[in-house]
Amino acid sequence: MNVLAIGAHYDDIELGAGGTIAKHISNGDNVTLVVVTDSSYSGFDNKVLRTKEQAHQEGAAAAKILGANRPICLEYETKRVVYGADLIEDLNKIIVDNKIEIIYTHWIHDVHQDHSAIGKATLNAARHVPRILMYRSNWYITSHQFIENFFVDITPHISKKIKSIEAHKSECEKRGEKWMKFVLQQNYNTGIKMGLDYAEGFEVVKWLM
Repeated sequence: MNVLAIGAHYDDIELGAGGTIAKHISNGDNVTLVVVTDSSYSGFDNKVLRTKEQAHQEGAAAAKILGANRPICLEYETKRVVYGADLIEDLNKIIVDNKIEIIYTHWIHDVHQDHSAIGKATLNAARHVPRILMYRSNWYITSHQFIENFFVDITPHISKKIKSIEAHKSECEKRGEKWMKFVLQQNYNTGIKMGLDYAEGFEVVKWLM
């Protein structure tokens, strides 16, 4: 199966679908990772929090841990991704070139503007793809409910997922230990719901059997 995982920033895919991606790779599927922004960013005071070079290096290291090739980076500016024709066509080209059959992308109601714009653009670009699942990659409260209705057992791959997140050292230093605890607890809780040790939950856009 030809699989595409789309993230706004280096670390989003690992947070929302890292275990599932590792599972696809272990099953012999062809996995393409796409990161839309260069993932460098500064705070409101212009203090640099992550450089482009850091983001690329950490993203490549994380992908290697999952067993994937280096992510394709579209080099959009962080925090300024806009839903529109340019983004849609960039994603459409990747989908066509790689004959994609299943896509993991951002939830369209995510509070982060880059995430929601990319989720919406994916639905347009992937209108002919038979399987689309949306994931969440942060802990922020929104005005919509994320409906987990598709689950993947990632128990054998939880270690790879955690190590791939830890590869994003700049983000781990910024967010602290609670970041990792949240992700691990979330996958643990989702696993309990399904009678598993660890699971990732997704919201289905469409799924053709």
